[in-house]
Amino acid sequence: MVNLDEFKKNKDFLICVDSDGCAMDTMDIKHFKCFGPCMIKEWNLSKWEEEILERWNQINLYSMTRGINRFAGLSKALEEIDKNYCEIDGIAEFVEWTNTAAELSNRAIEKRIEETGSPIYSKALNWSLEVNKSIDKLADDEKCPFNGVKEGLEMAQKYADVAVVSSANKEAVVEEWERCNLLGTVDCLCCQDSGTKAICIEKLKSLGYEEDKILMIGDAPGDRKAAMTNNVNFYPILVKHEADSWKEFMNVAINKFIGLDYKEYGKIKENEFLDNLK
Repeated sequence: MVNLDEFKKNKDFLICVDSDGCAMDTMDIKHFKCFGPCMIKEWNLSKWEEEILERWNQINLYSMTRGINRFAGLSKALEEIDKNYCEIDGIAEFVEWTNTAAELSNRAIEKRIEETGSPIYSKALNWSLEVNKSIDKLADDEKCPFNGVKEGLEMAQKYADVAVVSSANKEAVVEEWERCNLLGTVDCLCCQDSGTKAICIEKLKSLGYEEDKILMIGDAPGDRKAAMTNNVNFYPILVKHEADSWKEFMNVAINKFIGLDYKEYGKIKENEFLDNLK
């Protein structure tokens, strides 16, 4: 397993897979115990904690913005807090940055701190670092793969190069996948520090894969959008039906994909995905 900058194409087919909420059953617990509570603490929002956390979860878990980058989610939440609860200093600048930056990561935030000196970037970085510490403290049995993931990726690797394409923190992804014996099922690791999911797929595609020979597996609208942006195939892992989705990937989807017969099947799966998030 290598990083994006070191990866070389080995097979004709490429399968990209998201981590949190797709391969790993980690999304809910991280938002419930880490992301939301750390925002409450960093911006001193305990006065409105219950309603703000409910809204945080709606933005990041249970709507069409499910699975967005942590800083994009923070931007949306803080923008609403600024309008509805209390003033958030620097919010307009932060929203503009998260809407336009090619990379949303701790590294990119550090660069913005150097460039602007704006306090909101320092607070966002501190929040992100505290989130990482919180995630590290989660029990191992709270961070496990969905049933069928290992078998599905092992099957995928027989026919395709396999890349993790995730907006999550790289260190957390490596720790979780290594602990669960999944790193051996992937060839390339593209995380938050590699750029957006769309950019990662674009970079991978530029190595010489044909569009109809690339498949993105994901659980969130951002995964679908990244696939659509690059005109490649998308296979959804349905929220609350993850094990069934991985079973169908092994039994049906991968054969359709490798057989270059995915288009109509993909449309059916896409409609199921959209209906499931309503």
